[in-house]
Amino acid sequence: MGQDSKPTTPRVETAKVAWVTGASSGIGRAVVLRLAKDGWTVAASARNGEALAGLSADARGQIHAFPLDVTDKDAVLSTVPAIENMLGPIRLAVFCAGTYTRDYAKGFSSDVLAETIGINLIGTGHCLEAIMAPMVLRGAGHIGVTASVTGYVGLPGGASYGASKAALNSLCEALHPELAAKGVTLSIINPGFVETPLTARNDFPMPFIISAEEAAETIVAGLKTGRFEIIFPWKMALAIRFLHLLPHTLRFAITKRMLP
Repeated sequence: MGQDSKPTTPRVETAKVAWVTGASSGIGRAVVLRLAKDGWTVAASARNGEALAGLSADARGQIHAFPLDVTDKDAVLSTVPAIENMLGPIRLAVFCAGTYTRDYAKGFSSDVLAETIGINLIGTGHCLEAIMAPMVLRGAGHIGVTASVTGYVGLPGGASYGASKAALNSLCEALHPELAAKGVTLSIINPGFVETPLTARNDFPMPFIISAEEAAETIVAGLKTGRFEIIFPWKMALAIRFLHLLPHTLRFAITKRMLP
């Protein structure tokens, strides 16, 4: 061995660490379980600490509970370093925390709007602020933001919810080019109707509805491709995109039929 030669150290593969918010139920919970099945170590966050504890109880150490209210900015900003100190660098973050309240012009409440925007948009913004900096610093990482097909078209009964999801789509479109230039992948997830505690509140037929487990399969498969938009199920995606392309007069002729 030459004088300047140095022994090489075997490369150790970095652990696959994911962070999922809204993990106590619905799509978030299903995504946590699907990622764990794929061998990810998952930091699961939600306000319901008991539900998180139950989620991680039988996970053989792959799922770790990090109780969190995404509307608490300081808590969010301190959760990311806590996760990374315990589990290692976060390679994938999937933000599923959200709320939904049906609202119409009659009885419209700006309080409902503020709460919905506060959780769905600002809460997600807190998570983005927390995770983008370390991922950009490392020049690697993948972020998935859960919005909705309702972000394409304003639908009766979904004024506040749709507004929050439309804003998430616009936010991610704006951030995507810069993050891509820094080596970070950003994906927007636009589901149609999914069987969750939130959609259980609906008292109307929900076309093309799928289970949370089906949604998680599609999301995880879509994230593996690295594409910007993951929209599903395809029948709902086709219908909402067609509605979006219609002139307003035709669109309103259709959406007014959705009034109770």
